[in-house]
Amino acid sequence: MDRHVADAIGRPDLIHLDDRLVCLRFETMKVVSALAAVRHLLDTGAVRRGDTLLDSSSGIYAHALALACHRHGMRCHIVGSSTVDRTLRVQLDVLGVTLEQMEPCDDLKLDQKRRVERVHEILAAHPEYHWMRQYHDAVHHLGYRAVADRIREETGGRNLTLVGGVGSGASTGALTRYLREAADHPADVELVGVQPFGSLTFGAEHTTDPEIIIAGIGSSIPFGNVSHELYDTLHWISFDAALSGTVELLRGHAVFAGLSTGAAHLAARHERDRAPGRTVVFVAPDTGHRYVDTVHSRHREAAPLAALAPKEISGQRELALPWSRMRWNRRPWNHPATPRTTGASA
Repeated sequence: MDRHVADAIGRPDLIHLDDRLVCLRFETMKVVSALAAVRHLLDTGAVRRGDTLLDSSSGIYAHALALACHRHGMRCHIVGSSTVDRTLRVQLDVLGVTLEQMEPCDDLKLDQKRRVERVHEILAAHPEYHWMRQYHDAVHHLGYRAVADRIREETGGRNLTLVGGVGSGASTGALTRYLREAADHPADVELVGVQPFGSLTFGAEHTTDPEIIIAGIGSSIPFGNVSHELYDTLHWISFDAALSGTVELLRGHAVFAGLSTGAAHLAARHERDRAPGRTVVFVAPDTGHRYVDTVHSRHREAAPLAALAPKEISGQRELALPWSRMRWNRRPWNHPATPRTTGASA
């Protein structure tokens, strides 16, 4: 029996959708990393019960950190994106979270930059607060070990391809490290990252998508938790293509999930079809409730998946909407301003 609702929410489902296609479905994925991170900080004495934990979030991490703080008797302060919706705002308010939400902004890159600046202002005024640094501290990798163990147990762990949004780098990076540690050979586990156009994480900042609302899988600032050398392949997927992947996931498999899941679903189907001998697992980080109006209600606009295919490119200069794919081949790549990763070792 679970001792707290966070334990139940953080436990993912593995759903066999089709031949060699598996969905790793979370209700709220970052609960896994937030719970383990807070527990580690308490165990090591970095924080004490009653301390205030601070971070910036576009939504999912805010909920996760709020639950972890409730679970462990901590205070929580979130600088939230303008995309945080009313349902989450009310939950955070009832949970006692201090939420500072950015004013509406058409430019999500500016929204992200303003949030980080506000975090630094808060720390200057309250140096006793602990900044969780979800984008840069490797303590956020720890919670994914149990998830990797379950994937390995239920799939066999051989000839496995993991597909997911890159985002902060914690989920796909940690899962891949743990899976490869237990594999007979590193080639047994391939990692495919999904990015939106405009994200600088893998050098696409020169591109734009007019309808981008999947900021959670990309970034306008360097993230220290992204280990580029883990990734075998990258997909850049536009809003329109991700919408099609999201709608088909619900229509074909009754899985109600968000837009980043739709992008991962689209990429995963393509990778599955390219490699007949591999099992493909894609990450669904949250449910579709936040996207009812912006995505699911537009289901009649969704193009058939059979009509979509990525443009194969050899360099970022060739990137083009709605969908581009490039072999990355586990090579390192660092933006000059990328912060160093700190914290617990993954």
